[in-house]
Amino acid sequence: MENPPVKPPRKTGGKKPPVPRTQLDPANWIEAAIDVLARDGIAGLRVEVLAKRCGVTKGSFYWHFKDRQALIEAVLLHWKEGRIKDIEKTTAVAPGREKDQLHYAIEVYGASRNRKGMSIELAVRDWARHDARAASVVEEVDLYRLDCTRRLFVAAGMSDAEAKSRSLLLYACVFGLSLMHYSQFDDNLGDLKQRIAERIVAS
Repeated sequence: MENPPVKPPRKTGGKKPPVPRTQLDPANWIEAAIDVLARDGIAGLRVEVLAKRCGVTKGSFYWHFKDRQALIEAVLLHWKEGRIKDIEKTTAVAPGREKDQLHYAIEVYGASRNRKGMSIELAVRDWARHDARAASVVEEVDLYRLDCTRRLFVAAGMSDAEAKSRSLLLYACVFGLSLMHYSQFDDNLGDLKQRIAERIVAS
């Protein structure tokens, strides 16, 4: 007795199985927004751009955020909390090592390896020039940053007035250098920066 003929597999018309959609949470959107902000500024921070960057539809965005403004508020909060956390880490010190920590703060904020962080910082500051809410958040972070460093200088033995001057000088230096192109200014920039740091920190 012959076996019944085997039926050929059903054709699917050449269609590929659907690719699972990328699942994004609010943190993913915020991180993508910060990357766009650093690259294109606040004007480039649009829902369409973010959705394309993340490989999803705009509907996914509105699942997590009411509108673009809600995302902007979340970005500001994320930046503020991140900066405060970093400031506390950078200015935390064991008693007797205040000057070492001040040198460390100068190194961290002025290091070339921190280019991405500085790009984000400058983008937020540029945004603050045109937006009162952003300006308020930047001012809050700046005052906290200055006060933490002031306390380090005071702990290192300086008067409060001198500590305020040094704190402001420190950040004017590191943020000012971030805006300049000076790679050809000196053959040994590492030593030059070290001498500048010593002048800022010296009693």
